[in-house]
Amino acid sequence: MTQAGTLGWLAWLETTAAATAMRQSLWLYPIVEILHIIGFVVLVGSAAMFDLRLLGLSRQLPVTGMEHHLLPWARASVLLIVPTGALMFVAHATEFAGNPAFRLKLILLVAAVLNAAAFHLRPFRRVAAWDHNARAPLAARFAAGLSLMLWTGVIACGRLLAYF
Repeated sequence: MTQAGTLGWLAWLETTAAATAMRQSLWLYPIVEILHIIGFVVLVGSAAMFDLRLLGLSRQLPVTGMEHHLLPWARASVLLIVPTGALMFVAHATEFAGNPAFRLKLILLVAAVLNAAAFHLRPFRRVAAWDHNARAPLAARFAAGLSLMLWTGVIACGRLLAYF
């Protein structure tokens, strides 16, 4: 798609009923933004608790038990994050598309998802060997540290959107 085509598509998004409502309503944008933040708190909070366990905190807690408890919360939060993020994006599509903080946020978000997928495809498959009262393998600890850094970056970029 050409730059003119992309800009036309983004401008069209801003004319949709949802985008117009987001910009014109006194309360809609702040409510959607608060819901987006709550979703991120649940997602990143769940991920951080799991990552800290992988890094060695609370070794008495089984990794699989934490995964069974925290992963559903993280997945459920995506059901809040995606639509609220989309609503905020369509309200300011042309502005956000050119914002370096927004672009970096998306890159970090994709990297965080890929990191989680790689963790579940590799080190987590052998979790039985290090599930309880054991040190997680280096690959799991690396993924946990990377996860904490990536999610921190996503949050920071989300906050920096207002300044770029």
